[in-house]
Amino acid sequence: MPKEKVLITGGSGYLGSVLTGHLLNEGYKVTCLDNLMYRQNSLFNFAFNPDFNFVYGDCRDEKLLEEIISDVDVIIPLAAIVGMAACKMKPNEAKQINYEAIVKLNNLRSKNQKLIFPTTNSGYGAKSGDIFCTEETPLEPISLYGETKAKAEKYLLEDEKDATTLRLATVFGTSSRMRSDLLVNNFVLRALKDGYVVLYEAEFKRNYIHIKDVARCFHHCIEKFDSMKNQTYNVGLENANLSKLEMAEKIKEYLPKFEMVCKDIGEDPDKRNYIVSNKKIINTGFKTLFSLDDGIKELIKGYEILLKNDPYQNT
Repeated sequence: MPKEKVLITGGSGYLGSVLTGHLLNEGYKVTCLDNLMYRQNSLFNFAFNPDFNFVYGDCRDEKLLEEIISDVDVIIPLAAIVGMAACKMKPNEAKQINYEAIVKLNNLRSKNQKLIFPTTNSGYGAKSGDIFCTEETPLEPISLYGETKAKAEKYLLEDEKDATTLRLATVFGTSSRMRSDLLVNNFVLRALKDGYVVLYEAEFKRNYIHIKDVARCFHHCIEKFDSMKNQTYNVGLENANLSKLEMAEKIKEYLPKFEMVCKDIGEDPDKRNYIVSNKKIINTGFKTLFSLDDGIKELIKGYEILLKNDPYQNT
């Protein structure tokens, strides 16, 4: 059976770098489209692999998309302006890349090309944190990032072409294109650099997932596309619906000198507060392999390397 060909837009990003390696190891042919906006070289170690191809360019470039899209079996559009802060800084680009480019890509693909789209469970917004959000829970995004992702998801699921969408929990873990703004990653870095973290609204909860499990979930969706298509799935750890304080206390188990300073006065601009059920994706046969503890231990090792190299790296 010939190897399926996968196109990943934003393939040199935090998630794309890990997903590319995973799919190549699983026998897929992978093409990554990226404009290298952060001047990253995170795909460099795949250059030896004959099943890997890199295309330099912008996911909004319709002519370029037309040239490369016809030859693939699976499309995974990861290219995005990610997070509340980044979208607030670049609102026009966020709308163009997170939504309009998805519409453009979808219009160019054929009906037999699989599309698996990552959205975010941050679309659940500021729920109470006491009731589990399922895929049937109405979305109430509280940021431009959440709005653009929810809008793109709605568009894809209502279109006549088949697609699967994944509402990802807050991702943690190391990558060759590292992100230290994500909550677990950031708290481990703060523990190592500063020895403390200031927590506003420390009781606010969210769900978490290791980056390698996210890559495994995309692979799972490719293999089971026909039975999973035209639906959305929460993707997170069932035992990791934690408050910011609970998550920080978990890190303290490995870094005992880490201190949490909880502030009653002041607020976090990110008001997300929800817990999530991941039973639907579990019922398809997907199981996570990597725990929060695994990620914390990995991050401690990784940041010790980065901090020895450059004390200001990834702050």
